[in-house]
Amino acid sequence: MKTDVLVIGSGVAGLTFAIKIAKARPDVVISVITKERKEVSNTAQAQGGIAVVLDRLRDSFELHVQDTIKAGRSLNDPKVVKMVVSQAPERLLELMAWGTSFDAGKNGTLELGLEGGHCRHRIVHHRDLTGLEIQRKLISHAKSYPNIHFYDHYFVTELLVDKQKNSCTGITALDKETSQKINFTSKITFLASGGSGMVFGNTTNPSVATGDGIAMAWRAGARVKNMNYIQFHPTALYEEGKHPLFLISEAVRGYGAYVVNHKGNRFLFKTDSRGELATRDVVSEAIVKEMKSWGEKHVYLDCRHLDLSNFSKKFPTIITYCNSIGLDLATDLIPVVPAAHYQCGGIEVDQKARTSVKQLYASGECAHTGLHGANRLASNSLLEALVYSHEASKIVLQELDLIPPPQLHQQKVLLNCEAEADDEIIASLRMRLNEIMDYDLLHSVSKREKSEALEQLQYLQDMLENYPQFNSGTVPFFELRNMVQTAMLILNDAIDQSLSKKGIPSETF
Repeated sequence: MKTDVLVIGSGVAGLTFAIKIAKARPDVVISVITKERKEVSNTAQAQGGIAVVLDRLRDSFELHVQDTIKAGRSLNDPKVVKMVVSQAPERLLELMAWGTSFDAGKNGTLELGLEGGHCRHRIVHHRDLTGLEIQRKLISHAKSYPNIHFYDHYFVTELLVDKQKNSCTGITALDKETSQKINFTSKITFLASGGSGMVFGNTTNPSVATGDGIAMAWRAGARVKNMNYIQFHPTALYEEGKHPLFLISEAVRGYGAYVVNHKGNRFLFKTDSRGELATRDVVSEAIVKEMKSWGEKHVYLDCRHLDLSNFSKKFPTIITYCNSIGLDLATDLIPVVPAAHYQCGGIEVDQKARTSVKQLYASGECAHTGLHGANRLASNSLLEALVYSHEASKIVLQELDLIPPPQLHQQKVLLNCEAEADDEIIASLRMRLNEIMDYDLLHSVSKREKSEALEQLQYLQDMLENYPQFNSGTVPFFELRNMVQTAMLILNDAIDQSLSKKGIPSETF
């Protein structure tokens, strides 16, 4: 199948790019590939909002830049930070022009929330489901362009690469409904495939976040960078045996909720003078230490002192979910635990979202732009995706007509595997991967323990690659292969940086 532009993923990064190309070039065919329904993405899970400087009397681009770099432990790219922060107002106006609504006061002025690590109120939000609002409006807007075509339930297994030219010429995808493998050829391939949270035992990411884009790009020869910069969100709702965990937004602490231990005592001020408003890495580390000191599995969020009538209006999704599992926030504490939330590293890109492979672009959580450094400032991720997809669209529109159409590769058919045991084996190997990958592996264990964990991952990879009975050719197999390869990239970078004087010692990261 031929197309001009391929977009892998239907979150804010992919849809923004597709819309801008479609609007500027009605003659160009854009194909958006998603492995589930187009409505399922990391974007749809984003509760918080978009960080944007709007109140110029009390805030400034400079302050937003400083907050971002401080949160990232000064390992950010300052030029990238300035570019992203300065574009925020314009990108926000585009979203609003496309139909996205944000909470506003009676006078129509947008409400600005406060989140950890920010020195000013600058978070634009739509209650506690900002990402879902953006996702819905972008899908609706994208559907209005006849040259954007959606292919739901297609799992991309590999990137097609011309090794001699070091250029991407398309993808191989598995049609999940027919089990047929189909090659899509394209002039431009745009990876917006999200993160890799499902690699970890505790995560807030949706089930689709299995590191597919990163693993495929790496196999295609693209450079990846700082994969061990995994941000753990400090307040995932703890439920025994649940995977993934439900997220309790950063904005809840910004609204005034307390983090307390099992005795009901606040403890974050022992670590940082900002207390609950410290950055996510600081709060997560403090929570883990508190849990270990008491031998507890979680700590708590205390909302009982808040105006719950107003709280319910601002956080209806959180209230509804808590009620569904029997938690009454007027009387009950919310059990919370740090969970893998955002991948700050990824496929290395330049300021135009170009990877090291020609005609292959990446934006959103799968990309490493240099914006976040070692730790993402809250609500900077949607903004990053908007800016990088915008920058990519500009350069693609300039160069698209200069790229010759790639040759159509022969299509292949994948036969169904009937062996029922394969899925059971894959599920057990996936559980083993989740047992290996946890907070301590990146943040506190010794170099020797990291190396031992890497050996276990290499063993898993060897089984997947060399034993035919494990290669079922199904989506669970392909996902697990990607997850194991992504986990190895994460751990290799963690080991390398623990040995490097320039990196962050693993004992403190």
